[in-house]
Amino acid sequence: MSNYLISIPKDEALKNGTIHDPNSKLKVKVFDMKSRFNPSDGEVRFFVTAGPETLAFETKGYKKHRQLLILQMISRYCIYLGLIEAQIHSTLPS
Repeated sequence: MSNYLISIPKDEALKNGTIHDPNSKLKVKVFDMKSRFNPSDGEVRFFVTAGPETLAFETKGYKKHRQLLILQMISRYCIYLGLIEAQIHSTLPS
């Protein structure tokens, strides 16, 4: 499994970061669903639920990357946050 870089601005919440894959140059932006999330056209998005938490993950600069790469990046971020029980969904769970 590759090493991914996680960046979280100082003035942002821990759950509003960006995951970078240095090999493919793909970025995945993380959004806390408690704030407003506006999906971008042409990007791939996944949603994660873990207890009361719901996070949205959206690619930035998607160019036909493998979905497995995106899912690996998301799972690594969830482990970083300590969301071991996280479930990844392709659509927003109701």
